[in-house]
Amino acid sequence: MVFSSHIFVYYFLPIALVSYYLLPRRAKHFGLTLFSYIFYGWANPLFVLLMFASTLIDYTCGRVISGSQRHRNRKLALTVSICSNLSLLGFFKYFNFGIANVNSVMDWLSLPMWEGVLHVTLPLGISFYTFQSMSYTIDVYRGDGKAIRNFIDFACYVSMFPQLVAGPIVRFSEIAGQLRHRTHTLEKFTRGIAFFSLGMAKKVLIANPCGKCADTVFGAGVVGTLEAWYGAMAYAFQIYFDFSGYSDMAIGLGLMLGFTFAKNFDSPYRAESITEFWRRWHISLSSWLRDYLYIPLGGNRRGSSRTYINLALVMGLGGLWHGASWNFVIWGGIHGGMLSLERKQGKASFYESLPRLFRVIATFLLVLIAWVFFRISELPDAIVYLQCMFSKVQVHTSTDLIAGVLYQPYYLLIMCVAGIVVWCFPQTWDWTQQLTFLKMGLCIGLLWLSLAVLATQTYNPFIYFIF
Repeated sequence: MVFSSHIFVYYFLPIALVSYYLLPRRAKHFGLTLFSYIFYGWANPLFVLLMFASTLIDYTCGRVISGSQRHRNRKLALTVSICSNLSLLGFFKYFNFGIANVNSVMDWLSLPMWEGVLHVTLPLGISFYTFQSMSYTIDVYRGDGKAIRNFIDFACYVSMFPQLVAGPIVRFSEIAGQLRHRTHTLEKFTRGIAFFSLGMAKKVLIANPCGKCADTVFGAGVVGTLEAWYGAMAYAFQIYFDFSGYSDMAIGLGLMLGFTFAKNFDSPYRAESITEFWRRWHISLSSWLRDYLYIPLGGNRRGSSRTYINLALVMGLGGLWHGASWNFVIWGGIHGGMLSLERKQGKASFYESLPRLFRVIATFLLVLIAWVFFRISELPDAIVYLQCMFSKVQVHTSTDLIAGVLYQPYYLLIMCVAGIVVWCFPQTWDWTQQLTFLKMGLCIGLLWLSLAVLATQTYNPFIYFIF
């Protein structure tokens, strides 16, 4: 089930909200957990069993960490939690990838390949809820939060449907207090509606049309230089509005339920360096990687060389977290390399010699090129696409049909609107701080328009559902 669907907007959400507010305070977490499991199991009920197993393991480990006085027992419980989560993630996300790579090596060595090996289906959102669940045991071990005694409260934290399948990654230390006590106010609920409306508009009115353009270009193979850049730009807009739109809807739904989640995007395409880009893009993931991986590896405390290695390793693993493909590793490597280069150069970075506008343009172009590896799963195909972007290639006359799609007034208008919103409009988080009747009228109007347009669209994917 996705947020941008009629079954969610017209049926699931109203029933879930009404039920939640009718339930007594002590039963709210049980009700929310129940609806979250229904939401998650809608596509495949078996996925619910996997999430429940992960929840039960981490709850038990958290109780052991909190209740034991022996350091050895506490460390063992933390190890069990981390290993079990990473094992689940590794098996379901990377088993097929590993077998494919083993078969490639076997084929190269002219040895028999593994035939009839189990094909594993990737559960929705497993990358998000395993990271979120791991943060609980780590925070309890570090003393950044107290273990939850009630299993239903913990199950509610792990499974909460607003951010379950595509984030933001809500760390336990950020929400522990809200699980114990939170307020439900008209102001929160109203702001939640505004967040949800703007997120829906981003998704339906901008991300979906941009995605249609991107799919048209990337699916064509060899295209002209202008079309290649157009497609890369369309994908950059699609992934931003798709994911930030989902995050806005998730934050809005959280506010409707009394929870305040942290900001997940902060105008990332306005960044003046790759370092700044990662302070603005998918903030919940970048901060998770920083606090739970980069800093434990030593961060920047063990000399320059170790710092560069840590940056490259963290970004490489961050790329692999997004998907089982070497292109994701390359994407992470590009960002890790740029982060290392910027840190090494410091204020002598080539960015500093450019006016602000050109620093933003240079950063966006680097991000745009890296998105090619993120969008295309196979390395040879990504190289061909980059050749289309940077050199004149022989294009088949049938590709003229692509231009007939891309340069329609509707798609050109959407691309222009996307650019204006990206570089000129305020963030949803800031814009909704002070709501007026005019702003709420605009939000409701955008929601109505989004739902009307949604009824006519056949293209409505959520990119981050596959991660």
